[in-house]
Amino acid sequence: MTHIFVNIPTNDLEKAKTFYTALGADINPLFTDENAACVVWDDNVFFMVVTKDYLATFTDKPIADPKSVAQTLVALSRESREEVDTTVQAALANGGTEPKEPQDYGFMYSRQLEDPDGNIVEFVYMEPQAAEQGPDAYMAEQAQA
Repeated sequence: MTHIFVNIPTNDLEKAKTFYTALGADINPLFTDENAACVVWDDNVFFMVVTKDYLATFTDKPIADPKSVAQTLVALSRESREEVDTTVQAALANGGTEPKEPQDYGFMYSRQLEDPDGNIVEFVYMEPQAAEQGPDAYMAEQAQA
């Protein structure tokens, strides 16, 4: 089984913990201290929200400031379009910003947000049939219906 741990920098660990729990994630206290917090999305996906000073001990490269540089864009699926909207609304109410308009591709709906530190997180819903058939086949089928 594969687990995904995404390390993201923060200037304010407590604010980051509050932000991500407001979106429905949990904090694993066994892997949380004054340097980092383990944000649990589900049994396989975790964000390690790490203070910039501590993250700098992981690498010899400079740590990018997510307010001015996009290093990654992490996309997390939701079970419905409504859940995408609800999650983004919670983010906006807790210090997040939405840098782009929602994207509706017919087979997929996504909304991008930036957390208070500027890290980009996208929430996505894809029609299950499109995931199985591929977007082109799904859209062709929808056009015939």
